[in-house]
Amino acid sequence: MALRISPSILSADFGHLVDECERVAGSADWLHVDVMDNHFVPNLTLGLPIVESLIAQVSTPIDCHLMISDADRWAPGYAEAGAQSVTFHVEAASNPRQVARDIRAAGARAGMAIKPGTSFADYEDLLPELDMVLIMTVEPGFGGQSFMEDMMPKVRRVRELVSAQDLHIWIQVDGGVSAKTIEVCADAGADTFVAGSAVYNTADPVAAISDLRALAQGATSSSWWCNHA
Repeated sequence: MALRISPSILSADFGHLVDECERVAGSADWLHVDVMDNHFVPNLTLGLPIVESLIAQVSTPIDCHLMISDADRWAPGYAEAGAQSVTFHVEAASNPRQVARDIRAAGARAGMAIKPGTSFADYEDLLPELDMVLIMTVEPGFGGQSFMEDMMPKVRRVRELVSAQDLHIWIQVDGGVSAKTIEVCADAGADTFVAGSAVYNTADPVAAISDLRALAQGATSSSWWCNHA
C-alpha cells in the first residue's frame, strides 16, 4: 500500500520558499500548497502567480488546496498552470461534478475537500469523478490548529465506499497531522497525509517525514482496510 506524505508549505519560511520546498525534495511525495482568498476562509496566502513560479522551480509535484470562493471559475486555472493535483472545496463549488471534470481535462488529478461540518453523504455519488477526497481535520484557514479526531468516522466512511466500488481514489487528511495523530488517521483509512508544522517546525524536516511515513506504514499494515484497498 503506497502512502504519501505531503508537507504543507504554509508552515515554511515564505521568505525563502523555493529553498524550503527543495529542503524536502526526494523525501516528500508532494508539496501541499494552500491557496486562500480571505473570502472562503478568513486568511490570505498566495495565488496563481506564485504557484506558477513554484511549479517552474521546484522538483516535487505540487498539490494545490484551494480554499477559495467560486471554485468553478478558478480551479481549472491551477491545473492549466501545471499543478499535478488540484483540490477544491465542495462548499465553494456551484457544480462540483463539472469542476472535477474541468480539472481532469486540464491535466491534473481532481480532489474534493470537505470541511469538518460538511457531511460526505450528500456527495457520495461524485466519487467516480474524483482522484482524491480531502477530509479536513481542522477548520480550514490557519495552520497549527488542534487535530479533530472526531473526523475519523468520516475518513472511515470514505474508505469503505472507495473499497466497495474498487475505486483508485486517494484519501487525504489535513490539519493537526503529526507523529501523535498520523497513526489514527492511517488506521481510519487515510493514505495521504498533509503535515505542516510537524515537518517544517523541526530541526530536520527530512527526518520528520521519514518518521511520519514509518508511523503511517505501521498503522496501515495492521489496519482493517489494508487488505481490501
